[in-house]
Amino acid sequence: MLTIRLTRVGKKKQPLYRFIISEKARDPWGKALEILGSYNPRMVPPAVTLEKERIQYWISKGAQTSDTVHNILVDQGIIKGDKRAHSQISKRRKEKMAKETKA
Repeated sequence: MLTIRLTRVGKKKQPLYRFIISEKARDPWGKALEILGSYNPRMVPPAVTLEKERIQYWISKGAQTSDTVHNILVDQGIIKGDKRAHSQISKRRKEKMAKETKA
């Protein structure tokens, strides 16, 4: 399955990310099918450059997005919908809910 996700390319303590499309099982720092844009979280506001047409093309072909990429694309208005909760946040919420129901 193809996925659109971020890969880090910045120097130490200076993160810079690329939006890439690759196989889900493949290493995110390995070879990507295509680079779809970049993301610099250190700027205020964070700088995002995207190839909108190519992202829409890959999504139409069945590519999935990671939670973070999905939220960025919603912010940029490329896709419609609600933001997704990150995996770690969801796990913590589930643990908290489980503790509350036991008490």
